[in-house]
Amino acid sequence: MAIFLPVWVFVGIYTAQYMLFGLLLLLDSFGINVANFDQTILNTILMALVYLLSLIIVIVLPYKIIKDKINKIELGVNRLPSWTDILVTPAALIIYFILSSVLILLATQILPWFDVNQAQDTGFNQVNSNFEIILAFISLVLIAPIAEEILFRGYLFGKLKKYMPIWFAAVITSVTFGFVHGAWNLAIDTFALSLILCTLREMTGSIWSSVLLHMAKNGVAFYILFINF
Repeated sequence: MAIFLPVWVFVGIYTAQYMLFGLLLLLDSFGINVANFDQTILNTILMALVYLLSLIIVIVLPYKIIKDKINKIELGVNRLPSWTDILVTPAALIIYFILSSVLILLATQILPWFDVNQAQDTGFNQVNSNFEIILAFISLVLIAPIAEEILFRGYLFGKLKKYMPIWFAAVITSVTFGFVHGAWNLAIDTFALSLILCTLREMTGSIWSSVLLHMAKNGVAFYILFINF
């Protein structure tokens, strides 16, 4: 399970991406050139569809095929967000910033090829109006954290901790989470984030505190990339 479940999540996410890529190619074959569409609107729709397909492939498909059902408690959606979830977010955000900074500093000292300034591709490189900024915010600060927390801290971590110690499940979840984000600097940063998110998931018994922290982290990054530039 330590190998199968992370691979399954990885396969589900990339299968969803390739399915949409195939859809774009099909539309192009019918003479519909998506390059003529507003790219911010298109990217918002595509991102939402990728996450929706990923959730269907990773969680719904196994249940339909092999009856591998995961309940609300395992998924971490057994209750609504609480004041505790909200109140722990600022402290967790500070701890994440410290842990991420330490790990990235270590990486710069140990790995001579490590590029801390490697650019991140958010998919929103042509944001020019307030409407497009709002769409980018919805995609990166709202949709992405909710979907990724259901996939990783909900499904993956919820499944893994049934078969192994919680700390090991958190490490495997975090390595997988970092791996799917690609660039080394981003992978280390998201690995650190995921360790804190898994801790919150375990402490509070749901994914909502991790969703809020994930949103806060993405909100800070969004401000730096799109507002304060």
